[in-house]
Amino acid sequence: MADRGLDHWFLQIPGWLLLTYLVYAQAIPAFDYELGVRMGTQESAQKITEVGAAFWYGFAFSDLVVYIPLLATGLIGNWRGRPWGRVIFGAALGITVYWPVVVLAATVDARDASGWTIDEAPYWVVLPIITAWALWGLLHTACVARDISVVNH
Repeated sequence: MADRGLDHWFLQIPGWLLLTYLVYAQAIPAFDYELGVRMGTQESAQKITEVGAAFWYGFAFSDLVVYIPLLATGLIGNWRGRPWGRVIFGAALGITVYWPVVVLAATVDARDASGWTIDEAPYWVVLPIITAWALWGLLHTACVARDISVVNH
């Protein structure tokens, strides 16, 4: 069984919280984007334009079919201390580093676009924290995997 040190919990607890949030905030809107708007987890086309809504829907759909399964499988495998779990978790963490940067860049670039009227503040509070956690986790997971491969050879 894997070491259950502080670093393990620093990966697992936020990871499971993120997964729970993704299921609620992204999986449901992947089936019905307007339901996500009513739930408050998605921006309406009136705030971000039809193109912005399509962009956000694309994230919801890809989260449903790619990111959520990878993150869930990676969290389980990492919890169990399996090498394949660390690899899959690393893939999910790579996505977790990438998407907040894309969303922040798009949000900043769209500031002056006609029809784009969202409040950026929540994005600037939450997304850098997610990025920092995922980057730390990705580097930590890579270091753990490196140590395992050295031991096994």
